[in-house]
This record gives sequence, structure tokens and C-alpha cells, in this order.
Amino acid sequence: MKKEYSVEEARNKAEAYCSVAERCPMEVATKLTLWGVSAESVDEIIGQLIKEKFIDSLRYAKAFTRDKYRFNQWGRVKIAQALRMKQIASTEIRLALEEIDEEEYRSILRSLMAKKLKTIKAANDYERSGKLIRFAVGHGYEMESILDCMKQLGCEDESFD
Repeated sequence: MKKEYSVEEARNKAEAYCSVAERCPMEVATKLTLWGVSAESVDEIIGQLIKEKFIDSLRYAKAFTRDKYRFNQWGRVKIAQALRMKQIASTEIRLALEEIDEEEYRSILRSLMAKKLKTIKAANDYERSGKLIRFAVGHGYEMESILDCMKQLGCEDESFD
């Protein structure tokens, strides 16, 4: 049998949950619902957690962005989509993406593409370029950045300009 939590117990548990790592309101709401808390109580608890700064959507969006582009090597497009799926406001997403250091971002893309270029098997340059572009787009990078990196790597193809 599943244990029922009082509002106070659920709030304390949610505070502990938020203290471990950055959380967005949607993650906390999902966890509270799993614990069997009513919808009205979920809204009340989340409101208290936001007021007490256990939850901050902008802080979460910035931390998520930093982690995903440095460690997972995601591009801006994929990061923005993931944040939208977590119901983060578009203004907060925009502010979080502005935190990305452009030089570091390009460096990550360049090394990612250089590593992939070594493993691509293709019949010709056109096919190789297509596979490299699809790979980078799949990681969420913008086409402009991809084409710039391809020129730097010396594998540009006139048909992609």
C-alpha cells in the first residue's frame, strides 16, 4: 500500500528533493503527484517552494543549458527544445541560451565534427558532407554554425552554400 503524505510532509520532502539538485516546477509537480498529493496541494507547495527559492526556473534553465552544452555537447536548438518540454518560459530559455560562451560553443562543435568526420564512411564528398551535417543537426546545432565549422575543417561542399 502506498503511503499518503500530509501537505506539510510533502512540502518537507519536496524541499529535500530540491536541495539535492536544481529542479524545475514540472519535475517537482510530477514527483508530488507520484507521492499522492492532490492537485490543489501541488500548486500550493510549488508556490511556497518558489517563494522560498527552492525552485527558480531561470536558475534551473541556466544550469541545464550549461550542463547540456558542456557535458552532453548539445547545440542551442536541442537545449531550447528540452527546456520547452520541461515547460520553462521562452524568455527564461532565451536568457539561459545567452549565457553560452560563443567561442566555447564553436570549439565544442568543431571538435565534435572533427571526431565524427574521422568515422564517416562515404562514397564521395557530397555524401560525407551530408552525413556530417545530419550528425551536427541531430545534436541541435544551427546550420550557420555547422557550415562555418565545415569550412574550418576543410570539408565544405559548394552545393550546401
